[in-house]
Amino acid sequence: MKELTQIPFLPVDFFKHHEVKTGHWIPQEVYMSSGTTTSIRSRHYIEDAEFYLNNTKEIFEKLYQPLHEQLFFALLPSYQEQGNSSLVKMVDYFISQSQSDKVGGFYLDRTAQLITDLSEQLQTSSRSIVLFGVGYALLDMVEHVKRAGVRLDGLTIIETGGMKGRRKDMVKSEFYALLKEGMGDVKIQSEYGMTELLSQAYSFNEVSYCLPKQMKVLIRDPEDPFSYLASGRTGGVNIIDLANVHSCAFIETSDLGRLTSEGEFEVLGRLDNSEIRGCNLMVL
Repeated sequence: MKELTQIPFLPVDFFKHHEVKTGHWIPQEVYMSSGTTTSIRSRHYIEDAEFYLNNTKEIFEKLYQPLHEQLFFALLPSYQEQGNSSLVKMVDYFISQSQSDKVGGFYLDRTAQLITDLSEQLQTSSRSIVLFGVGYALLDMVEHVKRAGVRLDGLTIIETGGMKGRRKDMVKSEFYALLKEGMGDVKIQSEYGMTELLSQAYSFNEVSYCLPKQMKVLIRDPEDPFSYLASGRTGGVNIIDLANVHSCAFIETSDLGRLTSEGEFEVLGRLDNSEIRGCNLMVL
């Protein structure tokens, strides 16, 4: 093969039915997708968990700021409940690296306490306050914030996915508008990641995602897996993740998207006839 476009990409569903590994080794951990109650969950076998965590830190710090200059809070109940989540592992690592054992952390079924702690830290801390949250839990939180009669001005929210069958799906612009209306002057950003990838992309403009150096996105023609589309045209999202050295670096996702002229990418929804993946149930 002489061209990148000649490389076959592995359909993401292979992680649901096969053990995707390069070589023979005993996994340190197995990350599983959140899925739904009736879906088969993907499994990503991890040879070196420390490598994964260091990669997530490098990506995040290049796009944001050093972890120790931030305080991290997490509202990710569905990921915690099902266990073995790469997202929970990442956020837990960020919390530990922030060098603060008195505030922050996971707030499973403690939304009222989360609001109290966020409000206090936003008023007293010199650090950036970051909340990782899944869509439906953030909407539940909005209702608590309104009842408490507080504003969370200055908070950075990084949403990590959609409604997971807990609420009706909605377009992302409507979802973000509800968060801003209910919480105050907050920054809303987004993380694009999945169990089958060890790298993440982040959105800062509520539309498109910045790619770290470890990742590259190609947009494939839905009718021809070896034909790729120019910026601005819509097709299937293929991802190269060089951090996937122990599994497969070339992943054919079931997402529908397009590249922007600035080198970022947008996710527009799901390809027809594809299974709904647990981490991405929001209509974009």
